[in-house]
Amino acid sequence: MSARSKARKAALDLLYESDIRKSSASDLLSKRITELDYVVRDFTKELVDGVENHRRKIDELITTYSQGWDMDRMPVIDRNILRLAMYEVLWSIDVPQAVAIDEALELAQTLSTEESSKYINGVLSKIVEIKPDLVL
Repeated sequence: MSARSKARKAALDLLYESDIRKSSASDLLSKRITELDYVVRDFTKELVDGVENHRRKIDELITTYSQGWDMDRMPVIDRNILRLAMYEVLWSIDVPQAVAIDEALELAQTLSTEESSKYINGVLSKIVEIKPDLVL
């Protein structure tokens, strides 16, 4: 697993935990760094902060384009994989879209179900398709 893949997984872990605890992933990350001497890759911090900073727009897009799924009924892991991938696809300047999507699908296949990876791929494909028309 590459360093960036490990950073994505760490960011996903923090996003997942923050979703379960109804807290800020950035706050959890800061607490880990301070209290536990938690080693954080710069890319993990960039991802967590990016998702947190754009979360309202990301969640709006997930709600709009995840046909048949209410955000509250969506599995927590799938919701956070989508958040992470959407941040990378829409705002990250140094990650190619195809890489962000492939990484999201790998996380879904490893941590969720095969159906989840197909569903996530469909939502992300739609986001890539409409990206030029989005107001971010």
